[in-house]
Amino acid sequence: MNFTRWSARLPRTQRRIAARADRGARRPKPAAAAGGGSVPAARGESAEPPGRGEPPAAPSDAALPAAVPTLDGLSAHDLLGQVPALVAVVYGPEHRIAYLNDTYVGLFGSRTPGAPAGQALPELRELGLLPLMDQVLRSGKPRTVKSRRVPAGGPATAPGPREEGAAPGPGRIRHGYYTFTCSPIEMAAPKAAAPAQRADERAGEGAVDGTPVDGTPVDGSARDGAIRKAVAAPETVASETADTDTGSLTEPVRGVLVFGADVTDQVESAERLRASERFQREAAVTLQRSLLPQGLEQPDDLRVAATYQPGGTDAAVGGDWYDVITLGAGRTALVIGDVMGRGVRAAAVMGQLRTAVRAYARLDLPPHEVLQLLDGLAAEIDPHQIATCVYAVHDPNENRLVYASAGHLPILVRDPDGTVRRAAEPTGPPLGTGGWLHTTGSVPLGPGASAVLYTDGLVERRDKDIYDGVAALERVFAGATGSPQVMCDRLIRALGITAEHDDDVAVLVLQHPARTGHDAELFHNAALELLGGVEAAPRARAFASGVLASWRFPMELRDLGVLAASELVANSLQHGTPPMRLRLRRTDRRLIIEVTDGDEHLPRRRRAEPVDEAGRGISIVATIASSWGSRRTPGGGKAVWCEFALPTG
Repeated sequence: MNFTRWSARLPRTQRRIAARADRGARRPKPAAAAGGGSVPAARGESAEPPGRGEPPAAPSDAALPAAVPTLDGLSAHDLLGQVPALVAVVYGPEHRIAYLNDTYVGLFGSRTPGAPAGQALPELRELGLLPLMDQVLRSGKPRTVKSRRVPAGGPATAPGPREEGAAPGPGRIRHGYYTFTCSPIEMAAPKAAAPAQRADERAGEGAVDGTPVDGTPVDGSARDGAIRKAVAAPETVASETADTDTGSLTEPVRGVLVFGADVTDQVESAERLRASERFQREAAVTLQRSLLPQGLEQPDDLRVAATYQPGGTDAAVGGDWYDVITLGAGRTALVIGDVMGRGVRAAAVMGQLRTAVRAYARLDLPPHEVLQLLDGLAAEIDPHQIATCVYAVHDPNENRLVYASAGHLPILVRDPDGTVRRAAEPTGPPLGTGGWLHTTGSVPLGPGASAVLYTDGLVERRDKDIYDGVAALERVFAGATGSPQVMCDRLIRALGITAEHDDDVAVLVLQHPARTGHDAELFHNAALELLGGVEAAPRARAFASGVLASWRFPMELRDLGVLAASELVANSLQHGTPPMRLRLRRTDRRLIIEVTDGDEHLPRRRRAEPVDEAGRGISIVATIASSWGSRRTPGGGKAVWCEFALPTG
């Protein structure tokens, strides 16, 4: 049905048409072109063009069309019916149905006009819109909810009053998402009609879907007029409710316009983007974790644990790393570092630096020399990339932690009485800067003490100084107890590190346990000063034999230990200088034999010719022992050592 053809019968339509005709009659006629020609002047011609910077002159009435199309004759019913969105109009405190467009009916099914939305529109309740509509009706302000999920075929088949004989809507083949906006509107209320008033004029003051608020069906043209007034110009509704015959004023009916825009494509695109980002982040974190130690080496004299937590939710992981390296003779290297920046490049540089640290550590160099080598390597890997690093070595014979730092945060050490101290020795610049000689410092780490190495992500906050974070870490570390892994977790939790933290965090905790009872019986030390000349060799063999016998080692292991001690002492007496010392040490897992002297020349294993009378001592030691090695000592001289694994059981 063409509702425009019936619009002339609506009240006041004739007056509006007459007013437009009167305005058209008063409009001035456009002047004829100069010269009387029938061809108008070319567009853009002007005798005096406007100056530079001057706004163009407003077009004259002659340039405007004689008549501009208006929306007065436009059918609001057809307009809302063609909108590719869900449209529902309800009125009153019970949100009774006034109008549903074809898109709404096609998705959720037809409903009986005038029925309460709580009963007839169960989909609005399931979508959580009824409370929102109450707020809109009370406040008079629009409200919006985004991306509400409509299941496939779900609400369209929900029970509820529908028009008699009308089937439910087909629903969605797949689930969709809609953004709903509820806007307040005012509709013309039905008024008491004069006896002579025509029925079609009374119907024009009904509700927006053709059914007035009393539920009586009305002509469709009346529905168009009410919708047009309610949606296009709600502020004029109250003025138009005056009865021209009786002069009485009828209160307008307040309602809500529910508009649902289909945003399924946008939501699914966002979900695909989030899934892609999540996959990329998981791949990046997997790469990062694959470059970290898969399992920490556990030294005999220390208990060690570490944790790493990537920062942020994006795919750009950082360059934090840690490592624990057993150096032999009971000594352990502990490393933690942080490559500046984020992303795959930072992770790649981190992996190369970690590999280089392990290689340099096998040389058993002092900490500051390891950092010197790393500094040059970092500059070669990427001249524009810098990194901070701490390299520390624990020696159970000295009960100290010897370290060197390249621009990293200080190590924290907690004594057995709970006092926390910073390893505050001077540090060098970050790796990759070059031109700096790093130095070595030390801090006591005796039995019962603990230490923590960490990256800046643990203590740095954007709104605080970084050393305020270090002070907070000191307070938390002073009260942290338990195993190293428990302490790592407590430090992370106490400093507020969550999955949304914006920086990577690496923490390495070590404990030097104070052993008592049965455990203490498994850890022994014995030392002998080697005085004199060649007569020190038989004294060393006798000392080693007695000590190993007292430690109740099997005869085979005892003989191998005595042989290794004899060869190391003989090598030192022949090639070294005083002072010389033989040290025997046992742990719960190995026997360590070490000889020190004052000469810095490190021995090398070489193949001895059949006619050579010397050069076989180190080869013999390397053959019978589990491992052997040598290093320079801090005060000058060297130490040569070997290890034997203890039999299990």
